[in-house]
Formats: sequence, structure tokens, C-alpha cells
Amino acid sequence: MAADGTVGTGGEPECSDSLRTFGAVVQALREHAGLSRAELGERVRYSHHTVASVELGRRMPDPAFVERAEQALGNTGALRRAAGFLARQPGLAAWFRQWARLEAHAISLCTYECRVVPGLLQTEAYARAVSFSVPPLPAEDEMNARIAARLARQELLSTARKPPAAFSFVLEQAVLERHTGGDEVTRDLLDHLLGLLDRHWNVEVQVMPLRQPVHAGLDGPLQLLETPENQWFAYSEGQKNGRLITDRKEISVLQQRYAKLRSQALTPEDSRSLLERMRGAL
Repeated sequence: MAADGTVGTGGEPECSDSLRTFGAVVQALREHAGLSRAELGERVRYSHHTVASVELGRRMPDPAFVERAEQALGNTGALRRAAGFLARQPGLAAWFRQWARLEAHAISLCTYECRVVPGLLQTEAYARAVSFSVPPLPAEDEMNARIAARLARQELLSTARKPPAAFSFVLEQAVLERHTGGDEVTRDLLDHLLGLLDRHWNVEVQVMPLRQPVHAGLDGPLQLLETPENQWFAYSEGQKNGRLITDRKEISVLQQRYAKLRSQALTPEDSRSLLERMRGAL
């Protein structure tokens, strides 16, 4: 399983037919209305790339997209009804779905990652490179389901959410230095990260430098989230498995570790400077 809960062979992915069907309905209604993807994008206030991803079944549409597209394409009710069949989040492993449901409503999320760039920060090209790196190689439909699930989760970063969630990421420098997918993919990834920091005041990224003699994350990656009721949950993940953690004592330990990780990593400002230097070197 990838670091964001999307799955490979044997990971119980759900069928992506519903995403493709919904996308086909959007495309049919758009074409019937005589609109280009760019024109529909203007009406629903999303980029034409997002419209294309939805139509191709690669992105889970968020409620705002569904409602605006419904109104822009005739208010037939077809999209609202079809969206009801998209709730099962294709491409996510069974053990990750409960975390994903909590994540969708969280008011704060903290992630430490030492293997790959977290799914919430990935580009499509990087996500594909990660998927092709880990055997067994996925089939095309499985790959599309994974990518769709990963990109759909990125809607969580939106500052339009009420209230917007606060995100903290601690990412090992070695993950970026690995150049997964090659220089071009890495260049685009760094551009994406820097652009994301420009657009999202609710997202903080800290890089753990290559040399850090005292390191609180040696036991591996971890995630923490806070619900609107101010209840905390944690999640840990390994090879083809994951564990939702609800025990308060365990969560307290992980919160202490995450706090230590943030103190050991570069500051957000220094992390951004490092990302800019890495981008300039490519």
C-alpha cells in the first residue's frame, strides 16, 4: 500500500466504475450544453484540468463541484443523484477507509513521512511514479483508481472549507533527494509544493534535514488528527497494513513524538528556502 492508503494488488481496492460513470455523465451534459472544459471550469470555479480529471474518472468531485456543475448543466438532478454512488472512495484500502472518513471532517492533521511525499502533497506524475516503483505493477484501471483516490483527498487542503483544516507536514529531505520518477517529475513536484505553500495559508511544511543526530521519528511514519469535537486519533502504516489508534495513552506518546519532530526539523521558513534551493539546482 502507498503511504496515503491507496492500494496495490491484493489491497482490496473498490471498483472505479462509479467515478468513470459520473465523469461520463458530466462530459455528456457539458457537450450537450455546448461548453468546453475551460468554459465549464469558469462556471464551476475550478480549473479545466480539474474538470478533465473528473470527466476521465481520475478525481473524486467534491460537493461544491457537484452542486455548481448541476446548476451550470441544466439542473436536471442527474449529477446530484449520481454523486450519491461515489461515497465509497475507490482505490482506498479497507483498513484506511475509517481513517479517511475521520480525515474528511478533521480540523487539524499532522503527518510525519520518511518514505514518500504524503499523498496530500503529491502531483499526479509523482503518484504514478510511486505506484510503478513498488511491485507488483498495477493494471491500468487499478492505477487510475489509485490516482483518483489520491487526488480526491487533496480537496481536504482547500481553504474554502468551513472551517479550513490546519495541516502540518514533517517530511524527510531524503524523500525529495531520491528524485522518484526522475528530474522532471521532481522539478514539477517542487514547483507544486512551493505553489501550494503560496496558496494555502493553512498548510505548513517542515523538512527534516539529512543530518539530524537526534531524531524522534526513528520508529517510522505517523499521522494524527483532531475532530471538530476536539477528539484525537492516530494512524500508523506498514507493508500492506495500517492501524487506526484510538487509545489515549498511545496517542499521547505519538503527540509527544510529533512535537519533538517539529522542533528537530527545519523551520517552515528555512524549509521553504531549502525547497527553493533544491528546485534551483534542477
